Amino acid sequence: MATEALIERILAASGGPSASAIDALHELLDDATIEASAMPKSVAEAARLVGLSTHTLRYYEQEGLVRPARNASGYREYSSFDLRRLVFLTRMRLSGMTMTDLKRYILRVEQGPSTIPERRRIMLDQQDRITRKIRELGLALETTEYKIRVYDGHPEG
Repeated sequence: MATEALIERILAASGGPSASAIDALHELLDDATIEASAMPKSVAEAARLVGLSTHTLRYYEQEGLVRPARNASGYREYSSFDLRRLVFLTRMRLSGMTMTDLKRYILRVEQGPSTIPERRRIMLDQQDRITRKIRELGLALETTEYKIRVYDGHPEG
């Protein structure tokens, strides 16, 4: 499936991650599914597709996280590979990964397969942070639900 269609499918999923959205995300993260013939996207098109501002895309480029090609006129052209990396970056930022860790991870990716053990360690550490955050949010939700129940029983509530 085309990168653009996969991104749209993920962003259209509302009400939590559906099996369809998760399948699309997995396909997006698999470099073997990148279509080489897809037309590159402008910075505005890429920003719209991944749900970021053009300013953020330029910042990611400045930080070395993505390196879109330039056309003959000097405009950025985001390939399917770039769009897929942006999806990865947005998911990691949403999960709370720091820019420092993202830069370290992307640097290791670009250094090749010999860095896979370190990349795996970075992802395991991030998994631990996400798991902790989910537990914290679960407690916050419990607290909120408790207060709602208390207010439901209140004569003025």
